[in-house]
Amino acid sequence: MSFFKSGNPTLGEKTFERSAQIPHTESMTVQGTLNKFGILFMLSLATAAIAWKMFVSNVNIVPYMWGSVIGALVIALVLAFKVQLSPYLAPVYALLKGFAVGAISAVYNYAFAEVAPNIVMQAVFITFGVVIAMFFLYKFRIIRATETFKSVVITATVGVFFFYIIALALRAFGISIPFLHEGSTIGILFSLFVVGLAALNLILDFDMIEQGSKRNAPKFMEWYGAFGLLVTIVWLYLEILRLLSKFAKR
Repeated sequence: MSFFKSGNPTLGEKTFERSAQIPHTESMTVQGTLNKFGILFMLSLATAAIAWKMFVSNVNIVPYMWGSVIGALVIALVLAFKVQLSPYLAPVYALLKGFAVGAISAVYNYAFAEVAPNIVMQAVFITFGVVIAMFFLYKFRIIRATETFKSVVITATVGVFFFYIIALALRAFGISIPFLHEGSTIGILFSLFVVGLAALNLILDFDMIEQGSKRNAPKFMEWYGAFGLLVTIVWLYLEILRLLSKFAKR
């Protein structure tokens, strides 16, 4: 079952192997997964709008934002071991993550109101464009999720993940890595690399969902596949937003 590989930690090989061992009568489908993703996406939009309105109304959303981030992380960790709970926890994750993304977007919109007044909308449109482009590149097999492709993307993704962890740890001690936030040439190139990496992870997610359907994974894995896809798209959006902010700083 080596095809069950994804740079997205929520869509890993062991996750699908464990799910296949759970007794089930209905199987996962691609269309069902996309339908579930639509539900999660709408839930995320709803709470994102609430967070945005709270920020505009001068409510201190920082505690709520961090609470939603931590809550979403806890749910993601639980789902990594209890995939059968995804029909119940994936919607909660979407609500929490949506609020966090809405809060972050509102902060960016306020911070760059003068130099880049449409930065959030630009990030949204670019994200949609990238997702659609990657979907068609996968659908028409222009980019194939070969074993070599998977290995390279997964290795790079894990590397970026640990780099961000180290950066957060250093920041806790007052040490910052300049190119992570500044609009220098190195900073922009790094963000371009991460955006590209997030986009390539979409190929792995599409492949994972398709293969899960072909291998008759349990029906509840539709929710899990939709959850994993949402994780990647949110990551892509935030990295694009960061990239645009670096351009604005120049």
